[in-house]
Amino acid sequence: MNNIDEKLQPILAEIMRRNAGEPEFHQAVHEVMESLGRVVAKHPDYLEQSLIERICEPERQIIFRIPWVDDQGKVRINRGFRVQFNSALGPYKGGMRFHPSVNLGIIKFLGFEQIFKNALTGQPIGGGKGGTDFDPKGKSDGEIMRFCQSLMTELHRHLGEQTDVPAGDIGVGGREIGYLFGQYKRLTNRYEAGVLTGKAIAYGGSRARTEATGFGNTYFTKAMLETRNTDFDGKRVVVSGAGNVAIHTIEKVQSFGGHVIACSDSSGYVIDEAGIDLALLQEIKTVRRERISEYARRRGDGVHFVPVGKGSVWDLACDVAMPSATQNELSGKDAKKLVENGVQAVGEGANMPCTPEAIRILREAGVLFGPGKAANAGGVATSALEMQQNASRDRWTFEQTETRLAQIMQSIHDRCAQTAEEYGAPGDYVMGANIAGFVRVAEAMRMLGVI
Repeated sequence: MNNIDEKLQPILAEIMRRNAGEPEFHQAVHEVMESLGRVVAKHPDYLEQSLIERICEPERQIIFRIPWVDDQGKVRINRGFRVQFNSALGPYKGGMRFHPSVNLGIIKFLGFEQIFKNALTGQPIGGGKGGTDFDPKGKSDGEIMRFCQSLMTELHRHLGEQTDVPAGDIGVGGREIGYLFGQYKRLTNRYEAGVLTGKAIAYGGSRARTEATGFGNTYFTKAMLETRNTDFDGKRVVVSGAGNVAIHTIEKVQSFGGHVIACSDSSGYVIDEAGIDLALLQEIKTVRRERISEYARRRGDGVHFVPVGKGSVWDLACDVAMPSATQNELSGKDAKKLVENGVQAVGEGANMPCTPEAIRILREAGVLFGPGKAANAGGVATSALEMQQNASRDRWTFEQTETRLAQIMQSIHDRCAQTAEEYGAPGDYVMGANIAGFVRVAEAMRMLGVI
């Protein structure tokens, strides 16, 4: 607790005691707490009204059983979670994750981060998150449909356009959102389009939503680079992951003149010095759903696949690193290597992909560092735009939506930079994002009374 203001140390200790066995949640709370000493010095009433304790305690935690039948007729059981963390600014908003690693602590860390991320967008949405330990890999369409229907049969009673609005996350794309929405409509007898975001265009989705997280991270990172009178043009860029966020990060970086030389999945990473072939990558990962090694095989000479355990994608020399896979994927060792190789900027496309040690090393080295709660807020920002279109029975063009996304990401960047300056930490986007997000939520909570 060395980096925590002494007034906040007892609060953090009690939060850790009450939430035992949840290391990811502890990590997320600790990271925000490091920034709040300067806030409580300026706003002592936040301590008097226990606003920090209240903001760290979810308003509601829902855990439920999900029974379903596989293609062989065997009954399977999974566990579902929805943590409705904070609704001071609006209905709970946050994705649903389908992955075997999901547990309550991971969902709480994601929901806690979502509070501040959503606040930074400036839109009227609260923070929440959900998921299940179901693994969609290797499952048939029929199995995924039956699973989604069983999940929604329980979860639907806790959702609503003005209550809680889920979206996709790891393992949940357009197919899963469609099955979830179909079952919600069937159970409620309401075409409540705004209850889920990430929908297909055919039934109320927003153009540019699929691209939004990756595009948004690229816009934010570009804004950071511009503070040092440079941009992506000609930069060597490494992107981890090969899912939705990574693919659209690569797309937007390439459109800005960046040279993406590597990407990865859970089996390893590929190095393509000629530049990642985006069309081939999309075919392999989105259409064929194959491993990243297939990219190297089909791309041919000059492209190398490095299996997991034989090295890290962060060993490669690059100007910009964009971790876009999962939490705690970039370690302190990785950060040291990036600094040695002259990295200029790191933009977090995933949620908490850098360990605390990695963040410390990057910040101390003066690397431009965009924390996920700011840099990857484009996804939820565009989800809120989808809710807006659904509420008005309207549909925007791709260009309209991307223009709004670019404006929102520039606004988030500027808000983080200005807040860091105001609190005596110029250029520190972690400090700026944490304080700006926290103060907006805390002020709303204070005005609403003790609830």
